[in-house]
Amino acid sequence: MPRTKKNEPRPAKRALSAYRLMWVLVMFDLPVDTPEERKSATDFRNDLLDLGFERCQYSVYLRFVEGREQATTTTRRVELVLPPGGKVYVLYFTDKQYAGIVRFDGRRRKRPPKNPEQYELF
Repeated sequence: MPRTKKNEPRPAKRALSAYRLMWVLVMFDLPVDTPEERKSATDFRNDLLDLGFERCQYSVYLRFVEGREQATTTTRRVELVLPPGGKVYVLYFTDKQYAGIVRFDGRRRKRPPKNPEQYELF
């Protein structure tokens, strides 16, 4: 008797790894000369927040994802909300690389950023 999807064994859970977990960084330079351009830039910033990004700087947003596949999906979603003008860059890097970031606030070195709470993957 064939097995139904309900009875099929679940795939093995992937171990969480600092080399698999990733960050998606969006950087942009958008025109803001006209009221329409300013509204478009503001809408794009709000769209990034709605997509789960957090603001690092005024034109730099960061999001933690589970791996390359989710990073690619996130990039496609960013592409859907791109404003008509300006430049937008999307970078991926691993959690391991993120752990090596050196941050300064003024002339003071800041502690390495704390990772967000981990999700339980099913």
